Amino acid sequence: MSQINKEDIKQEVFDLYDDYAHNRLDRRAFMQKLSLYAVGGLTVTSLMSFLMPDYKGNVQIKADDKRLKSEYINYPSPKGGGTIKGLLSKPVDAKKKLGGIIVVHENRGLNPYIEDVARRAALAGFVSLAPDALTPLGGYPGNDDDGRALQSKRDKGEMEEDFIAAYEYLKNHKDCNGKVGVVGFCFGGGIANTMAVRVPTLAASVPFYGAQPDAADVPKIKSPLMLHYASLDTRITEGWPAYEAALKANNKKYQAFIYENVNHGFHNDTTPRYDKAAAELAWKRTIEFFTQNLA
Repeated sequence: MSQINKEDIKQEVFDLYDDYAHNRLDRRAFMQKLSLYAVGGLTVTSLMSFLMPDYKGNVQIKADDKRLKSEYINYPSPKGGGTIKGLLSKPVDAKKKLGGIIVVHENRGLNPYIEDVARRAALAGFVSLAPDALTPLGGYPGNDDDGRALQSKRDKGEMEEDFIAAYEYLKNHKDCNGKVGVVGFCFGGGIANTMAVRVPTLAASVPFYGAQPDAADVPKIKSPLMLHYASLDTRITEGWPAYEAALKANNKKYQAFIYENVNHGFHNDTTPRYDKAAAELAWKRTIEFFTQNLA
């Protein structure tokens, strides 16, 4: 990222990026609106560069980390008879079968940030699987703009089936103890909520700033939940009170955290929306939650 100071950027700029990243603004409209904030030494180009993800400079666990065995696998897709590609990772020194974690990407396919998160989960003592829902369209294309465009072409219901199939694959994997949870971010957070509704044997679900299920579906949830929200992410967080009311009314087991003064995407350390303190706390809580429920 450029040397722009994050504290000097107005919240409206982050809100604009959120609209762009979720296909509510096309690139032309985004740049036009962004130009209103290109004042002083700021240009539209420098603001764009600042807001875009930096995958090269922000990898916590490298792909060839010797502590892990990471490989791409393919598992059967329930739609069309094809397969879905995913990154499977586990600790090399594992002496027993491990709990499994499905890591669900945002609305742009299996990018380097999500692969990194999957390796972090494995390094914490789990076997992780991060599927790429863009596989039927050729896979993550190497940049998020094209990834979003591709993912918008896939049927959401079919993608849900692909992630549920990932759960079944990991649950029956020789290195898994049969207890599988899911963690998802943005679109993936919505998938994590959906899987909690649709998979009765799911062992744990951790949605990060994910869309909530319909209240009518909450009685179907069997797994414990840990939900992470950002206070500045009003689009998603405003749905939490109704969701919580439904969870309470149905005596569901859940924990929820709203992190103050942080944006949607605060866990993603490749963009300026990242908040180190909130991200590290949320991840620590997530790993502790999985440790409790996947052993």
